[in-house]
Amino acid sequence: MFHQHTNHDEHHQHDHAHGTKLKSISSTFTIGILLNASFVVVEAIAGIWNHSLALLSDAGHNLSDVAGLLISVLAFKLAKLQPTERFTYGFSKATVLAGMANAIILSIAVGGIGYSAINRLMHPSALNGITISIVALIGIIINALSALLFFKQNQNDLNIRSAYLHLLLDALISFGVVIAGIVIYYTNWHWIDSLISLIIMFVVLFSTWGLLKSTIRLSLDGVPDNISLEKIRALKNLDQHILDLHHIHVWPISSSENAMTAHVLFKESISSDLAESIKELIKKNLHTINIHHATLEMEYQCCKSEKNH
Repeated sequence: MFHQHTNHDEHHQHDHAHGTKLKSISSTFTIGILLNASFVVVEAIAGIWNHSLALLSDAGHNLSDVAGLLISVLAFKLAKLQPTERFTYGFSKATVLAGMANAIILSIAVGGIGYSAINRLMHPSALNGITISIVALIGIIINALSALLFFKQNQNDLNIRSAYLHLLLDALISFGVVIAGIVIYYTNWHWIDSLISLIIMFVVLFSTWGLLKSTIRLSLDGVPDNISLEKIRALKNLDQHILDLHHIHVWPISSSENAMTAHVLFKESISSDLAESIKELIKKNLHTINIHHATLEMEYQCCKSEKNH
């Protein structure tokens, strides 16, 4: 049995840095939530006032973004909670369940948008194209500013990257609504409003379907999208003493952290210090491919296997 000894000061420094990072990320998400929630209210009021289904559909889509940002904040809050006797990995997995609930609610909302859009296509209403364009232009600015908040950190965490890409997509959708408003103003083709609503519906449906599939797979402890088993198996080339990496199991702890167990087969019996060194090298490389918690069992081709927890 191998035991790893870690310096207490290093743990303290890591926890302090981790806490500071979480505080910074939470502040970023809070600003993003406030910006987008304010715009949802403005866009919904403008949509109702101008009878614009495109604005109301986009407001509904932006409301889902606010919910998504709230879920991400929840993820970081839950990450701070300590594990218990019953929940030894903590409560981070709740973020996956929250994502699934969000996807189901969005799917229901998409049905309502589609029904209203088809009905409006058959009975178009007179709309103020300039108002629609101005409100959507504000949406572009809000989404662009929100995306900018996440730009520096979007490569470091899946939740942050998801929020960043989603906000960029929202800016493009708002751009489409701006174009629709201009077309309505110059042509009086009021049916364009319903057409844009249907396009928004399909965009939301596409992203929601992806979210629903991912959350179902993660809730069943499936291998996350960002994990490559081939890259894990290739780590056997890290050291000449390693013969194989097998019995690999990977599962999500949360929407941003993953765990793994595996057997490391050595060609021959080696010293405990060398085995420990190779184990730490493997773990270091696993961290670069999004495996944050790894348990490795050491086996020897010529000897009785030894376990390391």
